[in-house]
Amino acid sequence: MPVAFPITAYTLSNALGSGTVAVLRALRAGESGLRPCRLPVPFQTSCGALPDSLPGLPPHLVEFDTRQARILALLLRDLALPLAAARARWGADRVGIVFGTSTAGLEETERAYATFRRSGRSPEKYRFSRQHLPDAMLKLARDLAGLQGPGLVVSTACSSSAKVFGVARRWLKLGLCDALLVGGVDTLCQITLRGFKSLSLLSAHPCRPFAADRDGLSLGEGGALLLLEREGEGPARLLGVGETSDAYHMTAPQPEGRGAIAAMEEALRQAGLDAVEVDQINAHGTATPLNDAMEGAAIAHLFGDRVPVLSTKGYTGHMLGAAGASEVAMTVMAIEHAFFPASVGSDPLEPGLPIRINRGWADRACRVALSNSFAFGGSNACVALGAPA
Repeated sequence: MPVAFPITAYTLSNALGSGTVAVLRALRAGESGLRPCRLPVPFQTSCGALPDSLPGLPPHLVEFDTRQARILALLLRDLALPLAAARARWGADRVGIVFGTSTAGLEETERAYATFRRSGRSPEKYRFSRQHLPDAMLKLARDLAGLQGPGLVVSTACSSSAKVFGVARRWLKLGLCDALLVGGVDTLCQITLRGFKSLSLLSAHPCRPFAADRDGLSLGEGGALLLLEREGEGPARLLGVGETSDAYHMTAPQPEGRGAIAAMEEALRQAGLDAVEVDQINAHGTATPLNDAMEGAAIAHLFGDRVPVLSTKGYTGHMLGAAGASEVAMTVMAIEHAFFPASVGSDPLEPGLPIRINRGWADRACRVALSNSFAFGGSNACVALGAPA
C-alpha cells in the first residue's frame, strides 16, 4: 500500500525574497530574481542572490557564523512555532533532521584562505569544523530548534536536498522518527562560479530554461526547510521519492534520460499513481543545452506533452545543494495556492521540444506534482507531492 506523509509546514528564502509571502508574490508576477553577479569574478554572469540582509547568530553560536549558517537561522526562525509544536507532540528526541548541501561553508573558507595568502595565517575566528564542514548545519539546527533526534547531511551535488526526502521517508517508515525537519542551504561562492565557467556551463545572462537559444545556467543561493510528520494536516503530502544513479559521466547527463525516467517511474510507483494523474512537473531545467534536451526527452517518454512543465531556475538560478528542497517547497506552494507558475525565460521555445512548457501563470488546482533534481555523476531524484487527502 502507498504511504504518504504530511508536510505540515515549510519556508524558503532565495533571490525572490525572504519567506513564503515574498516568493509567492514573485512567482505569481513572473518576476525573476536574477541580477548581475555581485561577486568579484573576471567574467560576466547573472546570479540569484538573496536580496535581503541576514541577521547574525546568537552570541553563543558565533563560532558557526557563515552566510550559510545565517540563511539556515533565518529559515529556522520562520518555522519556530511549528517546530515547537512538533517537539511538544512527539518529543525532541523523536524529531530528526536531514539536510542537503553542496557548498556548505565553502564561501567562508575562501575568505579565510585569502587572509592566509595575504598574512600567512588563518583568521583568528575561523573554525574549519564549525564553518566549513556540512555537519555544522546539524549542530546549529539542533541548538536553535531544540531538536535531539537523529541527523544526517546529504551531499550529492545538485540532487542533495531532493534526496533528503527519500531518507526522511525511509526513517518515518522504519519508525526511527515521528517527525523530520528536512531541507537544504547553499550560498554563492567563487569556486562554483569559476568552476561552472571552466566547464562552459555558465551563461553570461539570466538563464533561459528550454529556450531555443539557451546557453547555460545561472547560479543562485538560498534554502528551504519543510517539516514532515507521521500524521497531521498541512498544505501537501509527500507521496514518493524515486532515486537512481546512472553514473554515465562526471558532468554530462545520460542523453536518453534513462536514469531520469527510472527516477520518475519509481516516484510514481511509491505513490501508487499513473502518469496520467500528474498535473504539473517542476523540471530540473538548468538551461544548459544537454540537460534540457535530456530532461525533455525523459518527460516526453512518460507523459507526452500533456503535463505542464516549468523550471523555477529562471527565477532563482541554480541553487545546487539547496535546489531540490527549494523547488519542492515552490511545488508545495503551487499545490497549496492552486496555481501553475510560468517558466520564465523560456521564449522562444526550442523547436520540436516534445513537452508542454508552461509559459503563462494560471490559476488551476494541482492535485499531484513532481519535482525533478538531476545531479553531476548521474545522481537523480524525483519527489512526488500531492494535495491534502
